[in-house]
Amino acid sequence: MPDISDVLERRTTTDLVFDQLRDEIVSLALLPGAKLSEAEIARRFGVSRQPVRDAFTRLESLDLLVIRPQKATKVRGFSRERIDHARFVRLAVELEVIRSACAVWDSPRQAALQGNLDQQQRVIETGNPEAFHALDYEFHKLICELGGHPLAFDTIEECKQRIDRLCVLSLGRASEAATLFADHQEIASGLMERDAARATAAARRHLARLDDTIAEIHRKHADFFD
Repeated sequence: MPDISDVLERRTTTDLVFDQLRDEIVSLALLPGAKLSEAEIARRFGVSRQPVRDAFTRLESLDLLVIRPQKATKVRGFSRERIDHARFVRLAVELEVIRSACAVWDSPRQAALQGNLDQQQRVIETGNPEAFHALDYEFHKLICELGGHPLAFDTIEECKQRIDRLCVLSLGRASEAATLFADHQEIASGLMERDAARATAAARRHLARLDDTIAEIHRKHADFFD
């Protein structure tokens, strides 16, 4: 039986390798189709091959790698089918979360969400799209938590991760932030009024904004798609 300290150390090392490779894949520092070698990655990080193998398995589960026996592991290309499925599932879950949240929404919940919106406005004014992206993520997470369905965000996050890599290719993210912020305000207003129809309609428009971006990226970067 392996020593528990060895297990914990390997798990920590796996996390480090996983986090770094995931960041490189999502940021497109590693492009779709790029080949990865367990041995080379192990040398790069100064670790054994087992934590690298474990990290590869986790990345494959997120549809970020393709692991093929006796062949090179590759960064997975984009898939319209997987993207469409992730969009469908996220929309279904998020709409239901918002409907449910409308039934319990109150002033303390609104104040907590408003704090996030105030931060969004500040980073837009300072021209910081990366900070806005993080606050956008937190906005949707807050609605799940404040609405009483925190675990629903696990599904939303998984769907979001399958699309985030594609969004790096989108141009004009800073200019798009103001439009997305307006959507967030409209969703928050619907929640404040406990108007499920208004809040879900705003959420549907908000999530649909990415569809044209995905189609445009597919036209411009078809070689990145499976």
